[in-house]
Amino acid sequence: MTLVMKFGGTSVGSANAMRETAQLIQKTKQAWNQIIVVASGMGSKPIKITDLLLQGAYSAFDGDDNTYKEIADQMRRIHFETIDGLLEPEGERQKILAENQRFISHYEALCQAVCVLGELTPRALDAISGMGEQMSVPILAAYLRQEGIPAQAVDATNLIVTDNNFQSANPDFGLTTIKVQAALRPLLENNIIPIVTGFVGATPNGITTTLGRGGSDFSASILGQSIKANEVWIWTDVDGVMSADPRIVDNAVSIPVLSYREVSELAYYGAKVLHPKTMRPCIENNIPLRIKNTFNPTHPGTVIVDHKSNGNGGIKAVTGIKNLSMITVEGTGMIGIPGIAARTFSAVARTKVSVLLISQASSEQSICFAVPESQNETVVNSLRTEFAEEIKRRDIDSVWALHDVSIVTVVGAGMRGTPGVSGRIFSSMGEHHVNVIAIAQGSSECSISIVIDGDDTAAAISHIHNIILEL
Repeated sequence: MTLVMKFGGTSVGSANAMRETAQLIQKTKQAWNQIIVVASGMGSKPIKITDLLLQGAYSAFDGDDNTYKEIADQMRRIHFETIDGLLEPEGERQKILAENQRFISHYEALCQAVCVLGELTPRALDAISGMGEQMSVPILAAYLRQEGIPAQAVDATNLIVTDNNFQSANPDFGLTTIKVQAALRPLLENNIIPIVTGFVGATPNGITTTLGRGGSDFSASILGQSIKANEVWIWTDVDGVMSADPRIVDNAVSIPVLSYREVSELAYYGAKVLHPKTMRPCIENNIPLRIKNTFNPTHPGTVIVDHKSNGNGGIKAVTGIKNLSMITVEGTGMIGIPGIAARTFSAVARTKVSVLLISQASSEQSICFAVPESQNETVVNSLRTEFAEEIKRRDIDSVWALHDVSIVTVVGAGMRGTPGVSGRIFSSMGEHHVNVIAIAQGSSECSISIVIDGDDTAAAISHIHNIILEL
């Protein structure tokens, strides 16, 4: 039985945090035959090492020759304090201190080069931003060894092979599997726990890359596929995926089981859950992916699997995105004219703005869609330029934006087979005087999205969540 466990920045953010993480690792090892650990860079609030690394790099790019040096000193203090608090003088302390110093000195040298050249490429950003994991992992591995737990630090640049799409590299699973099996299988067979750097990989030529958003989580699922793990656990600071944002809904509950499709919908519509690319390697290989709470380790959390069963009356969760604009293209002259929708979204695509929801009247007299509030003017201007002739002829009456709206999305794969769900949602909105501006539902019926006034967001989420609890 093989388990991959990923720990985020808060779990390795201080000496005390690393002690607690080591205890979790040791306890879990007793229940599992083989364990692989993936760790992020140190990240205790409000300081995250990755953020500091990037801050120094960008300041150097701006010609600032001092800030990155101050940040290097700050990182040196943070790591040295953790090392001194964990490792005994007669053990590996001096060795790990020296290794840490080499990374920080390399960071300063890279930032100096950026400052002198006035150039900060995606490749340089990856080399710099991935250092947090490369500094934290040796500390955790050394502490485990000190506690009598066989462990070895492994740099993922020697395991995960990617393309050269710096900042958001894509893994080559074939080459990665070969390297992972060759490097990690002997350690596991000798009862040694590999402690692997998250977030980073490397091109076939050995150039460091990073995996983009949710990179360390993605590292865990990549290793899970490559080593053919039985499960992958992502340790975070909540009891799995919640039925609603606990900051909005006091009685939000942890959802025991979600499907890949459900979690993808939640992630797209604003919930703080795993990025879909993180889940894909596990789901495609039937590896359960579990989200657990570092601070409440006995809680089972949420397991994400590839199935369509529902429960909870078909509704699992409700989430929302605020600070949006609803843009409308309308006119009686649009009826029956081919290509209006295509031209509309081609004009939007040229602005590189993401469309979050689309709704169209069956009469084809209007098309409306939601975009971030901050980008609505750019989109409206692009559309008015695209349809200048149609507006002049009055085929299109207007292109306009409704400001400060929100999308509230109800998610549950079982809604398709549960009659009356939509009716209850819209009845609840009417009863509580929440005006629904637009509606969208995917053909899979896994989610229903409504557009409402931004001021009604919290109320709408709370009332819909009550429906979830009643079912």
